[in-house]
Amino acid sequence: MTLAAQILLAALVALALVYIGRWIVLARRAPGAGMSTTPGLVHPGVGFVTNFFDTLGVGSFAPTTSIFKLFRLVADERIPGTLNAGHALPTVVQALIFIAVVSVDPLTLVAMIVAAVLGAWLGAGIVARLPPRAIQIGMGVALLAAATLFVLGNLELIPTGGDALALRGSTLVIAIGVNFLLGALMTLGVGLYAPCLILVSLLGMNPIAAFPIMMGSCAFLMPVAGLRFIAAGKYDRRAAIGLALGGIPGVLIAAFIVKQLSLDWLRWLVVVVVLYAAIAMLRAALKRASAETA
Repeated sequence: MTLAAQILLAALVALALVYIGRWIVLARRAPGAGMSTTPGLVHPGVGFVTNFFDTLGVGSFAPTTSIFKLFRLVADERIPGTLNAGHALPTVVQALIFIAVVSVDPLTLVAMIVAAVLGAWLGAGIVARLPPRAIQIGMGVALLAAATLFVLGNLELIPTGGDALALRGSTLVIAIGVNFLLGALMTLGVGLYAPCLILVSLLGMNPIAAFPIMMGSCAFLMPVAGLRFIAAGKYDRRAAIGLALGGIPGVLIAAFIVKQLSLDWLRWLVVVVVLYAAIAMLRAALKRASAETA
């Protein structure tokens, strides 16, 4: 393991501890802090399932959004914040595992992670102030884009990549710029995994190198973005706690016990539920616009 990887792992552990402590402080200061925030069985179950398959490469944001929307578990305007706050700790666990076991060029890894974090920090501040209708439209469009990426992946139409484990020069600059944008989009509920995998493949990298890059990016950016949403009160506390509690064991079981699983049928099912959520989100935005006009 490289020195850069060791430093990243130590930084991730420190960040996770700071995130937990800061979350507790902000939650105690929030309005209604005395109310019960203990999640039931549903939210940890959602966290377990989505993070289990997330570790195997399916992604967690789009499926979680679809479940929230389908069963009306979280208000639309609170979904982005809930995703970032709740999935942060399970994603940290993923990153700890994959950064430790997959070798990738330290400069490429660190530069792309930093870019994603900066994008998320700026994006979270903007999304937290958006009106509900704007969030619904943004998430609806984002979910349609996610469904498109799922279809391209299922049909094996995305690039397969090369053998490189490092980027330099103009390709590294492109990677940094795009990952900055992907980090910002994460705060709107757009998962980073699929587009990051496509990005590194287009730039000629070995697709396995995408795993520490995309998981490291999300693990560093989600606590940063999550705390901004938590401070603004733009998340569902019970749902976020449930996602974290259920998600961590889901990650550990997927990474150390299951490791590989045939997911073809699940990927097509995800396309269907994500399309449903996208349409439902856009319809809700249209109804809100009609009501405001009336």
